[in-house]
Amino acid sequence: MSGDINRPAVVILSQTHQALAQRIAAHCGGEVYGFRGRVHQADRFFDDVRTGLVTLFKEKRPLVAIMASGALIRLLADSLEDKLNEPPVLAVAEDGSAVVPLLGGHHGANDLAREIALALDGFAAITTAGDLRFGVALDQPPSGWVLANPQDAKSVMASLLNGEMVRLEGDLAPDADWLQNSALPFSNKGSVRLIVSRDPVQGDGQTLVFHRRDLILGIGCERGVEVEEVAGLAAQTLREANLPQSAVACVTSIDLKADEAAILALAEHWQVPARFFAAEKLEAETPRLQNPSDIVFAEVGCHGVAEGAALAAVGPAGDLVVPKQKSKRATVAVARADKSVDGAGVGRSRGHLSVVGIGPGSQDWRSPEVSHLVAAADDLVGYSLYLDLLEDLANGKKRHDFDLGKEEDRVRHAMELAGEGRNVALVCSGDAGIYAMATLVFELLQDGGLSDGARRISIQVSPGISALQAAAARAGAPLGHDFCTISLSDLLTPWPVIQTRVRTAAEGDFVIAFYNPVSRRRRTQLAYAKDVLLAHRPADTPVILATNLGRQGETVRIVPLCDLHIDDVDMLTVVIVGSSDSRTVATGDGRKWVYTPRGYAAKDGTKIGSVA
Repeated sequence: MSGDINRPAVVILSQTHQALAQRIAAHCGGEVYGFRGRVHQADRFFDDVRTGLVTLFKEKRPLVAIMASGALIRLLADSLEDKLNEPPVLAVAEDGSAVVPLLGGHHGANDLAREIALALDGFAAITTAGDLRFGVALDQPPSGWVLANPQDAKSVMASLLNGEMVRLEGDLAPDADWLQNSALPFSNKGSVRLIVSRDPVQGDGQTLVFHRRDLILGIGCERGVEVEEVAGLAAQTLREANLPQSAVACVTSIDLKADEAAILALAEHWQVPARFFAAEKLEAETPRLQNPSDIVFAEVGCHGVAEGAALAAVGPAGDLVVPKQKSKRATVAVARADKSVDGAGVGRSRGHLSVVGIGPGSQDWRSPEVSHLVAAADDLVGYSLYLDLLEDLANGKKRHDFDLGKEEDRVRHAMELAGEGRNVALVCSGDAGIYAMATLVFELLQDGGLSDGARRISIQVSPGISALQAAAARAGAPLGHDFCTISLSDLLTPWPVIQTRVRTAAEGDFVIAFYNPVSRRRRTQLAYAKDVLLAHRPADTPVILATNLGRQGETVRIVPLCDLHIDDVDMLTVVIVGSSDSRTVATGDGRKWVYTPRGYAAKDGTKIGSVA
């Protein structure tokens, strides 16, 4: 169901609201989501209103619904948990006259409401007290700044709304123009304090402490160091230097450590990016190092990792404020930039590869997780047909198209892209782990031949509806008991091995799903399998021939095993042969179905081995 996770989802329940939804989507870069059956024109559709809205909400999509506020609240009520993690949720009046931000006011909902209201010549019903009266959300400072004690924001705001005055203090107060330009009631005698400082300050119910994110933590460590050692050294270093942890914009190291568990765990715990630099970049910082080491140079190609990484991140205008500090197996250093740092914009990330199965191709048979991973990716790699099946989900992504048969080139390219620090989705049809690319990813990892960066990427495999599942669902329930899959392609598996597997599966009376049953040059393997199976199960055993599942031109046929003709099968067909106990049943509409009972029948007709 997902589109681009950063684009607002403009939801409509009636075709009469389509024009308004298009205006909103065009203005805010959104996508129109329509309730199928009542809406005929939309970018995407959903079949159940509650499920559709909840799915978008849980995916953290900005949500703009043209419907009554009360209805929207009731539909999402059971999904509300932590307001700090809620996406923007807005209700828009059916005539566009009012835009009401219901959730996520400090996560962009208020600004989005103002933007939409301006476009519609309507009214943004902002109800967040701080925004209304003072023009600022103290619990959500702008990018580059952080509130050190968010737990005190509620009491401070209550005091301000009750008429208390506020003092602005701290060495960085002159740089906090977002506070200076607000409508807060400033007074030198104010009882409420807003402290903007480089130093750690204890906040309280009448004091909020803001820091600028301008510190970079550089880390060097031995392979396999415990996270407790790195985290302890980092916290101790900041504490002894009187530096606030919340001012740290990112943790950095050499690219050889892009997969170091302790560094990644520390970044995740502190909720900051982990970024990495090549040895050549760190070596360029040697003139600014306070503790250059020839030993380190001999090992990794630069004279300092912790100090070098911190300095590389802050740039030439930044300074080293804490030189290298050591524990038994780790080192850390701290540098400060002359302004706030976007931690995600320095160095490179570890790089991530999502190996996704998109099922047969239609969005209805694609999992939300797969859609989310594709939407989050920078690059899409795959066979051209599979990328085309993504339709608008691929918009804005860099495509890397490969021809059929270039599997290793495809996977290697995806891994090398991720090794450059990119977020890459390797797109497979069906399930990525069933006769698809996930296996090749791990083969390449084991066999070598990849760059160092590609070997250190993070990997996620996300399942999809396999061809055998799709075929079984279309035909009924042929996989209701033990089954197996066999590929009849001898490109990677010797034909004698395939023959053994066919005979064994036939003797074991498994339901068998045959992948790659034929090709232009390979016409005899399926005929061999038919002959073997006829020696072990009845001639009228049902066989399912499923072609183009979930796509245009889909056909599903059911024939008896004795009437299976090789010329009726092509490369896009999945063949499922029932066991000796598989049966067919017809429904009143004339439809014929195949199923395999959950338990076998004894000689007297009673069921044995039934599975609950």
